[in-house]
Parts: sequence; C-alpha cells; structure tokens
Amino acid sequence: MKKNIKRSYKFATKTSLFITLVLTVLIAVFLSVSEAFNIGVLFGFSACCYFVSFFIIQYRVERFIYRRVKKIYDDLTLLESASLRRQPITTDMATLTQEIEKFAKDKKLEIETLTVREEYRKEFLGNISHELKTPLFTVQGYILTLLDGAMDDEKLREKYLERANKGVERLIYIVQDLDMITKLEVGDLSLNIDTFDIVEVVEGVFDLLEMKSAKKKITLTFDMLYSNPILVKADKDRIRQVLSNLVVNSIKYGRFKGTTEISIENLIKNKVIVRVTDNGEGIAKANIPRLFERFYRVDKSGSRKEGGSGLGLSIVKHIIEAHDERIYVESELSVGSEFSFTLEKAK
Repeated sequence: MKKNIKRSYKFATKTSLFITLVLTVLIAVFLSVSEAFNIGVLFGFSACCYFVSFFIIQYRVERFIYRRVKKIYDDLTLLESASLRRQPITTDMATLTQEIEKFAKDKKLEIETLTVREEYRKEFLGNISHELKTPLFTVQGYILTLLDGAMDDEKLREKYLERANKGVERLIYIVQDLDMITKLEVGDLSLNIDTFDIVEVVEGVFDLLEMKSAKKKITLTFDMLYSNPILVKADKDRIRQVLSNLVVNSIKYGRFKGTTEISIENLIKNKVIVRVTDNGEGIAKANIPRLFERFYRVDKSGSRKEGGSGLGLSIVKHIIEAHDERIYVESELSVGSEFSFTLEKAK
C-alpha cells in the first residue's frame, strides 16, 4: 500500500515555495533596477533557493518534532503502553495523533471499566456485610443473653442455643456458597462429568422440595409425561444443585396455589434445553441483567424474609458456564419467570 506523504514534507514544500517566490520577486526587482536582469540567473537562483530552503526547513522541522515527541515518550509514563513502546518514535504527526487518540480511547474505556468495578465492589462489600452481620449479631445476642443469666433456665438455654446454632448454620451456608463461587471462577472446582437421566434428577428435586412447595400449595410438575429417559453428559450433583436452586427460587417468589413447571426439549442435534417456568411475581426488565450477581436482590425486604444466602443464581450461572453451556432468563412482572439452560446430550 502506498504511504501518504509526511505532513512535515508538505509543510517544508509549501514554506520553501513561499520563500522562493518572495526571494525571486525581490531579486528580480533588484536585477531590473540594476539593469542586469538575466532569466537564466533568475531561474538558477530560484531552483537553488527552493532546494536549500526545503532541506533546511525539513531538517529543522523534523529535529524540532523529534525532540518534543521524544520528550513526551520519555516523560509521560501513560505512554508506556505496549502498543506504543513496540513502535519506533515517529516524526509523522498524523501517525502520532492516531496513536495518542487510540491510547486515550483505550484509557477512557479502562477508567470507565474500573469505575463500574469500583461501584460493584462497594455494593458487594455492603451486601456481604449485611448478610454476615445479621446472623452474627443474632448469635452474639443469644450468647450474651445466656451469659447474663438465662443459662440457668434449662428451657430457655436450650431454646437460645438452638437459635444460635441456626445463625451459625446460616453463616456456614453463606461461606460455603462463596467458596464454591470462588472455586468455579478460578477453575479450581473440578466437574465429574458423567452420563445420567435428567428426568430422574428432576423427579428427585421435586421429591426433595415437595414439603417446601406444599406450604404455599405450589404444584411441581413436568410439562408432559416423559416415559423414556433423556440422557445428558454433565456433573450430576452440580446439575441437581442448579435445578434445586431454580425450583427453590420459583417457590420462594411463586404465588400461593401457583405452579412450577419443568420441560426438557431438544434444542439442536447434540443439545437439550431445560426450562423452569413459574407463574409467580415476575421480574422487571431493569433487574434482569443483574440477576446473577452475588447478593443481588430484586426485592431486598421480601427476599430476606424468605431466607437464602443471595448467592443461588450466581452459583447456578457459574456451574452452567463451567460446563461451557448457556443460561437464559425471561420474565414479566405479575406474569411469571422462565429460567432455562442447555446441556449436552449423551450419544
């Protein structure tokens, strides 16, 4: 590809031409006055004047730009990015401008990303502080009450110790969930990939959560009768955890006498998609992009009454992504929600 002429050359060319014209006019006037006018001498003078002016101006301009650009490269630590340091120092102002503009855009994007991350970090620390201090203060309160004399009452002692134990169990639950997410993120949690019947796993989850759903008279059901097994390749225990978390959420935010339905469909040749659908509260569109963040709650007051660590959906997302699969969510307020994820079919 043909390179563009350096702008410094254009500058030197135009300036030299201007100087040459001015000097040529002056020398022509001088020669006319002195009656020694000679067109050959005038032409030779013009050519010499032009080339001498061009080389002097070009050399001086390049040296001027080089010194100042080199000072920028040497002094500004911001310009020590890999993209600039790999390239030699240039005196072409167009190239330099493009490099600086690209660098500025990259830094602006980096700053915006860091700002978003900082806001997320502050929110995350606030959320985890709230989640941990509630059970901690509960445990501390019961223990202090016992130390203040309540332990002498056998019934009261047993009651407070049981409540303190529930608070400790909640703390352990939160820490275990956080530990699992961290391992999933860094890839330390290994998956035991096996072939199993996803229908059987769903039935097991339904049996496990039958009593919980009965409290709100929510029906757990398939969309149809699956008489034949549907074999998939995944970590059976982790997928059971995914389904449990999704069904628990559908019960937690489901309407009284509602329904939670699971369907399993062929997506493409080697994939199935599992859908968990309810007719509960639904989720506003503004909240959907943040559903899988740690401790993010759509209805903070309501969800805390229902319990949970606030990490369920985050764990679900990380487990599915650890399988190199995708998870989707569709929801509408007062209508219901549908969470779906893909799995690889066994051959």
